[in-house]
Formats: sequence, C-alpha cells, structure tokens
Amino acid sequence: MTEIDAKTDALVPAWLYLPDIAEMLDVEVTRVRQLVKEGQLIAVRRGENRALQVPAAFIDGDKVVKGLSGTLTLLKDDGFTDEEALEWLFTPDPTLPGTPAQALSENRGTEVKRRAQALAF
Repeated sequence: MTEIDAKTDALVPAWLYLPDIAEMLDVEVTRVRQLVKEGQLIAVRRGENRALQVPAAFIDGDKVVKGLSGTLTLLKDDGFTDEEALEWLFTPDPTLPGTPAQALSENRGTEVKRRAQALAF
C-alpha cells in the first residue's frame, strides 16, 4: 500500500474503494485486503481522506482480471515498486496497442507477461 504521485494518479482512469471491490467479488473486505497483501492487487492511498483504492481496470465484473497477479509478480521480481508497476501498466504502448492494463482486460495477458519478463534483461 503506497502513496502515489500526481503523474501516476493521472494515468489511471478510474479507481475503486476496497469495500466496493469486496461487493463486486462477493467477498469480505478482509479478503480484498489479503489480495493486496499477497500482491495480487495494488492498492494506494489517494484522495482527501487517503483511503485505499485499487485501479478499476484490475476488476472484471466479479473477478480480478486474468493474468494480473502473474504480471504483478513479474514486475515485483524485476524490482518494480507498486507505483512503478502502476505507471508501467497504465502507460500507453503503441506496439501493444493500448496500455498493458487494457491488454490484460482484453485477455492478451501472454503478451503483457512477455513484455514484463523482458524488462528484467
């Protein structure tokens, strides 16, 4: 759980509060906090009340976007902080096209993971 700068905050088009995610996933808020703790989601403190929020793009209906967890693990293994991972996921890549977060939501996770692995070299 991290604080983010305005530049990274501006890259993410929409955010969700943890209780909203819990409702969408039909789980307790403690389970959402566990997903954050395990690195399956990134939550940051933002807004006036500094409440924890997760990018809305990480949730697909009633589940976490397929491939997100593995991608976050690869980025963390490459030494990325949560903020750097968010910046990478939400920065447009014309060769994808779109952002890695969009590609994940469009079930193009294999290509996103390949690019995340390549960052280590």
